[in-house]
Amino acid sequence: MHQASGHNHRRCIAAALHSADRLCAGSGTRMTALRRKVLAYVWRGHDAVKAYDILARLGGDAHLAKPPTVYRTLQFLRAQGLVHRLESLNAFVGCPQPGKPHEGQFLICSRCGLVREIHEPAIADAVAEGATAAGFRVERQMVEVQGLCAKCR
Repeated sequence: MHQASGHNHRRCIAAALHSADRLCAGSGTRMTALRRKVLAYVWRGHDAVKAYDILARLGGDAHLAKPPTVYRTLQFLRAQGLVHRLESLNAFVGCPQPGKPHEGQFLICSRCGLVREIHEPAIADAVAEGATAAGFRVERQMVEVQGLCAKCR
């Protein structure tokens, strides 16, 4: 888990849960206790978390700790825009801008695992233009960049 010194991570988790409650209330869906637990675990740090890590974390709750339950929960959180799935890592990170449709770019530190979501319209535009020129219709755009964060460099 990677955190900047002086960073109040409890505030990140509280803000994520508050946003989730607000979004779910607005869409007529429910933020169940399990969904809250999983979302809080995803936000426990600013690194990606795998479904089986969540499963292990829920291990004490035998009725919750089943792979289909965790995957359905993550699927719900993705559908609500609360988490992103990083394809290259087969893992999940919390979305700092839930409820706003966007194409994200992700900077992933290959040493410490820090994930930072950025929004650079020029990158999204370049991908869209290149796809159009190639006759390709973009359905979803996600750019993942592996490298070293400032702390690990």
